[in-house]
Formats: sequence, C-alpha cells, structure tokens
Amino acid sequence: VQLQASGGGLVQAGGSLRLSCVASGRALSSYIMGWFRQTPGKEREFVAGISRSSYSTDYAGSVKGRFTISRDNAKNTVYLQMNSLKSEDTAVYYCAASAQATALTRSYDYWGQGTQVTVSS
Repeated sequence: VQLQASGGGLVQAGGSLRLSCVASGRALSSYIMGWFRQTPGKEREFVAGISRSSYSTDYAGSVKGRFTISRDNAKNTVYLQMNSLKSEDTAVYYCAASAQATALTRSYDYWGQGTQVTVSS
C-alpha cells in the first residue's frame, strides 16, 4: 500500500487543521491506520490509531480531547482533525498502516511521507 498525507500548514495557536491520508494499491479497509509525528532530534511518537471498521480509536494522552481520527474506507482516506492546536503540536505528521495487527496497535508496517504542521504562538 502507498500512503499520501496532506493538509499540513501554518496555523496560529488555538486554531485547527485537518490532515488527510489517501491509500492506494490496496483497499484501506484491510488496514488498521494510525498517525504519528516527529520533531527534529526526537523519536517518532504515536498520535492516534483507528480500527478497520472505525469501531475503536486510540489516542496519545497529549492529544486526547483535541484530536480526532476518522476514516472513510469508501474513499480510501483516513483523517486527523486537530483542534485547539498548541505550539508543542508542531511536527512532521505521518500516516501509517498495519496489515498484520488484529487489534489497535502502535506498531505499523507501512508509512507515508510526512506533512509539516507548524503552530505559531
């Protein structure tokens, strides 16, 4: 599967952005999907995950209540709605897919290219 993320940009603190990730090559419904982020000098960190049917979601504590992950399998797209953005949310955001996992996971097999999110304070 190939993953293409988009929707990043520059936003003021308190603002919102919605990231999208389009999958090609295989149906999105085959995968558990997730979003990660990374800042220079730090390891990539888990942000959110969603099960194949959207029944279950998982969030990092730092974004819970502010970010929402969703998916539209018919459009082969997963989304990350980010509200109440803070300067510490500034990072490159990556979407990821897991074909092997049978439940929500923080370990993924396939990665898209990143999209930069910059939050100005």
